[in-house]
Amino acid sequence: MTNKKRRRLLAILSACAALVLIILLAVGNYFFDYALVRKGDATDGANREVASGPVSSVQSLILKNYESQVEATNDWLKTVDRQDIFVTSKDNLRLHGVKFCASADSHNYAIVVHGYSSSCRHVFDLAQHYQTHSYNVVTPDLRACGESEGSYIGMGWLDKDDILIWISSILDEDSEAKIVLHGVSMGAATVMMLSGEDLPKNVVAIIEDCGYTRVDEVFSSELKLRFNLPPFPIINSTSLVAKLRAGYSFEEASSLEQIKKASVPILFIHGSLDDFIPVEMCHRLYDAANCKKEKLIIDGAGHNQSRFLQPDEYYKAVFDFIANNNA
Repeated sequence: MTNKKRRRLLAILSACAALVLIILLAVGNYFFDYALVRKGDATDGANREVASGPVSSVQSLILKNYESQVEATNDWLKTVDRQDIFVTSKDNLRLHGVKFCASADSHNYAIVVHGYSSSCRHVFDLAQHYQTHSYNVVTPDLRACGESEGSYIGMGWLDKDDILIWISSILDEDSEAKIVLHGVSMGAATVMMLSGEDLPKNVVAIIEDCGYTRVDEVFSSELKLRFNLPPFPIINSTSLVAKLRAGYSFEEASSLEQIKKASVPILFIHGSLDDFIPVEMCHRLYDAANCKKEKLIIDGAGHNQSRFLQPDEYYKAVFDFIANNNA
């Protein structure tokens, strides 16, 4: 091959490589915008369409218990002492939360963390159960959610640092506080990612409900279910865009790695029929944790349904676990 032909081939290959890179970055930007850019109004998260069919007796029970809980929570909201509170993140975002004060003088606190593309109001039912057990409760709006500032959803990795600030705000008011962290879905991933950090001794227990192992794994699953697309190279290019635009990659945002360093006791809860975050993720997380731990699998529950399918079993497990570890 002559030098002229070799240069021409090299130019063609370079142009093709540049085109592929441009396409991958464009695809990565599209899926970054789809998944991580703030949406207009918060939803309950994880709201993709799934195959429909006859309503089962289990689904009917979940709906009945959910509606009863909504009514009870709305009645509670009319009487409970609540206030809007704010903190500032390390990157200067104004973060909003709602605090519910205990009915009696109490040093017990719970920080209850909502899920993906949601807001604190979607965990007010959990706040009710804690507050009626004499807990002061803080329900933050995560960054880019609810009334908090921010353009990009943190998927737990950025949010773990924000929850540390909420913890500090509690300790500034009450140095004797005993704090429980309770998260659902992305909120569960948040508290698990936080578990591997250097936490104050005031944090006595963590409850994770239907959290995921790693961001790249849950997005790979959703990419298949929503778009019928393979993870490579889409997840890789989207992760690169996330690192450039939001400051974190999907690979580093790992609950699985963080809980290996956890020392705070963790209760793992999951529904056996979760089609958003598969129950096998819960088993892997439980096996990886080296701290004191328990696991509760609610048979027949889908994503974020455990507390509505078996509320008595759910809350007994939660408060028994806290009591056994709140030394």
